[in-house]
Amino acid sequence: MLNNLIKRISILRRKILYKKISYSFGGVDLLINYLFKEKKKGFYVDVGAQHPISNNNTYLLFKKGWNGINIDLDYENISLFNLVRKNDLNICTALSSKNTELDLYFYHNKSPINTVEKNVAESQRAKVKEIKKIKTTTLNSLLDTNNVGHINYLNIDVEGHELSVLKGFDMIAHKPDVISIEYLDLKMKELEFRNNKLDNVLNSNLYKHMVKNNYSLINWNHADLIFINNSFKN
Repeated sequence: MLNNLIKRISILRRKILYKKISYSFGGVDLLINYLFKEKKKGFYVDVGAQHPISNNNTYLLFKKGWNGINIDLDYENISLFNLVRKNDLNICTALSSKNTELDLYFYHNKSPINTVEKNVAESQRAKVKEIKKIKTTTLNSLLDTNNVGHINYLNIDVEGHELSVLKGFDMIAHKPDVISIEYLDLKMKELEFRNNKLDNVLNSNLYKHMVKNNYSLINWNHADLIFINNSFKN
């Protein structure tokens, strides 16, 4: 009986000591945190940040002591960031490959599926409430305005517009160590993880763009592709 009690205490201790809390959808933040396990302070940029805590890839780093920039085109989302993540710079704007005007396929405030990509909107079961005209800037312009140099971690989740955001970003100058990017494969009949095909990723313009800029794919978690710079040593 005493041996069983000791074993139960040991199991409980391990549950407490090795409990891993994730705020991401699918646990992406646990992988990112592991890659930077020795780095107590760092700088992130989160494009399409959406919510400061829920389904957020940078909140775990924020709790660890990191800070950075959160960008979202929804003012109500950014107001939440200003409320709970005051150590970050939180910016309400839309990013693209250049300064221009685009159609926003709008479902409702704080919707995670608001998008500037018509084909992505057409793939959704939900009905678009309104098409709005919005102005965009580039990630380069935003970073230059705020005197940002090297980035440790870059996250991009903008409902199919990720490659356009990357085309407005100098990856050589800012050289993020790790980049996570949402990848929506609209060739799939159902946007579910079990339908993902690696060949589609490897043949995508997004993947080719990353490889051309000295990045390697190291992980694929649900809709997030994780890349590291080939010179990064964690």
